[in-house]
Amino acid sequence: MTAIIGAGVMGETLLSGLVRAGRRPDELVVGEKRPERAEELTARYGVPVVDNLDAARRADTVALVVKPQDMGAVLEQVAPALRPGQLVVSLAAGITTAYVEERVPAGVAVVRVMPNTPALVDEGMHAVSGGRHATAEHLDEVEALLSATGKVVRIPEAQQDAVTAISGSGPAYVFFVVESMIEAGVHLGLPRATATELVVQTLVGSAAMLRETGTHPTVLREQVTSPAGTTAAALRELEIHKVRAAFLAAMEAARDRSRALGA
Repeated sequence: MTAIIGAGVMGETLLSGLVRAGRRPDELVVGEKRPERAEELTARYGVPVVDNLDAARRADTVALVVKPQDMGAVLEQVAPALRPGQLVVSLAAGITTAYVEERVPAGVAVVRVMPNTPALVDEGMHAVSGGRHATAEHLDEVEALLSATGKVVRIPEAQQDAVTAISGSGPAYVFFVVESMIEAGVHLGLPRATATELVVQTLVGSAAMLRETGTHPTVLREQVTSPAGTTAAALRELEIHKVRAAFLAAMEAARDRSRALGA
């Protein structure tokens, strides 16, 4: 039995992915305190929705899909129901396995996960790290759980804050660039709908080239950049405005914020 505690966007994403992957509703339980949300999830997925304590008591694996600032309160709430042999999976940015281990009974295995929102369309990127008591079997179980909504990579926990900055927050950077390109298209005289279609398909096609060819992005960029051409002129402006440096600074800020949340 797998419990999902926290029925926000990411919690429902995990739930829907598991259902699509073939998990039976009677193998799942959701912890949610809002009655209207509980009714909605039961109607949509056919899963039992109970309070957090009951969900933790029923399950072998407990996925905590809550905001970092809520993790302490949720752990305090569910800890009395946890027991040795259970697996707790934390999907909260910045929260370390040590933080969770200090708040659960001895013998509970803990695995930390950094997901991202493309899991909504089964294209997520999940990075997982095991705590002190997590075995290879526990990591296998978490990987099977998450692979329903995307790819999974195992990393040392020391790299989790960097992963948070790159792939956890990464979709927002991409959406920011897309938004900026659409606005530029409108500024250059294109209808907004046309600009949107051009930019979105360009993004989808470029991502497909990266994935399917395995070619380094520098090589692909150079293939588009003719000497003294339009692309070269555009890239020169991006370098003048230090866009590359701005991305580095932004991701360092995200990493630092992840560390602060964990502290």
